[in-house]
Amino acid sequence: MTNGTTITNAVIECILSRSAAKYYDPAASLSDDQIRELVRIGTAAPTSFHLQNWRFIAARSPEAKARLRPIAWDQPAITEAAVTFIVCGQLADSTVVPERLAPLVEAGIMQANMVSEWEIPARDLYMEYPQRQRDEAVRTGTFGAAAMIYAARSLGLGSTPMIGFDAEAVHREFRLAEDEVPVMLLSVGPERPGNWAQKPRRPVADVLDLV
Repeated sequence: MTNGTTITNAVIECILSRSAAKYYDPAASLSDDQIRELVRIGTAAPTSFHLQNWRFIAARSPEAKARLRPIAWDQPAITEAAVTFIVCGQLADSTVVPERLAPLVEAGIMQANMVSEWEIPARDLYMEYPQRQRDEAVRTGTFGAAAMIYAARSLGLGSTPMIGFDAEAVHREFRLAEDEVPVMLLSVGPERPGNWAQKPRRPVADVLDLV
C-alpha cells in the first residue's frame, strides 16, 4: 500500500475475489494429479514447530461421495463438486519433532543441535495439555485448507469450506485415527453459473485496533 492506494497482485486478487461456491458442474472432474497438487500447496502452509500434523482424505469417487453426503447435512456440494476433502488435523505430538525436522537438517537449513531447542519447548507446550493438542490440530487443518482455497481460486476452481457434518460419523465412516480431528470439509471443482461474487465485509475500522 502506497499513499493510501492499494497495490494488487495475483495473490491478492484471488483473496479479494473468492467466494464460497454453491453451484458446481457435476459432470466435471479433477485428475488425481490435480488433487495431489492442491494438497501439496496446502501443506506449504505454516504449522507449529514444523509438526505438519494434518491429513487430507479426498472423496472423489461416487461411492465415497455417497458415503459422505448423508453425514454432512446432505449438502449438494458433496456430490456435485469434483472432490470434497475431509481436512484432518492431528493432535499435536512433540515426540515427532525430530523426525519432522530431520529433512531440514539434511538439507542444511537447520543445524542438528537446534532440533532439541525445538523439541523441548514443543514438549512443554503440548505434552500435558490435551486441549492445546486439539487446538493445534484445528489450527493446522485450517491453515492447510485456507491455502487450498486460494490455490483453487487461482486455478479457476470454486471451493466451499463446510463445518456442517457429524464429526463422529465422519470419524467412524472414514476410519480416522484416534489422534485425528475432522476439522472441516472442503469441496473443490469447476463451477457452473449462479454463484455469488464475494460478499461485502465489515469495515476495517470496525475490526482493527492500532495500538
